[in-house]
Amino acid sequence: MAPTLYDFHHLPHVKTQHESKKALWVTLLLTMFFTVVEIIGGLISNSLALLSDSAHMASDVLALGLSMVALYMATRPPNRRFTFGFLRFEIITSFLNGLTLAVIALWILWEGIQRFLHPEPINFRLMLGIAAIGLIVNLTLTIVLSRSTKEEDNLNVQSALWHFIGDLISSIGVIVSALLIYFTGWTIFDPIISLVIAAIIFTGGAKIMRESYLILMEAVPDGFDLEQIRADIRQIEGVEDVHDMHLWAISTDHYSLSAHVFVSEHIQPLCVILAVNEMLKEKYGIEHATIQVEHAMLHDHGQYGRSFLEKKASHE
Repeated sequence: MAPTLYDFHHLPHVKTQHESKKALWVTLLLTMFFTVVEIIGGLISNSLALLSDSAHMASDVLALGLSMVALYMATRPPNRRFTFGFLRFEIITSFLNGLTLAVIALWILWEGIQRFLHPEPINFRLMLGIAAIGLIVNLTLTIVLSRSTKEEDNLNVQSALWHFIGDLISSIGVIVSALLIYFTGWTIFDPIISLVIAAIIFTGGAKIMRESYLILMEAVPDGFDLEQIRADIRQIEGVEDVHDMHLWAISTDHYSLSAHVFVSEHIQPLCVILAVNEMLKEKYGIEHATIQVEHAMLHDHGQYGRSFLEKKASHE
């Protein structure tokens, strides 16, 4: 007996993103290497700014690892239990990445306060040398990921990009800190720069968490006006009213819509469904829509249905 697909979908619930995979593999390998270098350099130089950057780099390794798992999970087809496939794993991973950024930022904040209270000597030359290498590495990885996001839309890659934008700024901050310490002799610039880095990292983490949270809560995606979509559906011939409408994102570029539509008894319901689906696809790019046609006399909607019939009768 030939294997059968679990349910037929005109919109596949899978993602195969070759460019994202290549970008993440290159980024992961370079990040793992430089994280080890930066941790060793931070411990030897006793620089909190450098250790802050290395902690952020370590979180990048975790984030990139999770992102790789999410990309491979997204290629798995739907089954009897997971009928939408595994696209949501991308969003869960993105939320964890954002949370990791926020936790790292709070740790840097705590360590920075401790350094204010108890200043420590710093090896300027080692700190500056490693920060300069880090700047080159982070600039390269930021460019790689930025190009990937332009070719393929993926929240995981976007969250990884935020990590490396933070790393790039961190490297610049460490260099600025080292130069200020060199010219002034004030080691207090080290914790000051680390606090600035923490604020930038926390901002990026909060942004990623917010985007992931909205998708997980099935909020209406940014860029869509639900009332305008409702109005456009009402303009279709045979549609008398639209209710119980929902629009949500499965992942960053997979949108779904469902709606109940009251239709005139004088028109073929299938024609209405076809027209609604075509309008949603052409005007809004929504390819996965479930439209249920109804009539208020046949489908009980309580006070809503009675109000609709009364309003219709008054117009007639």
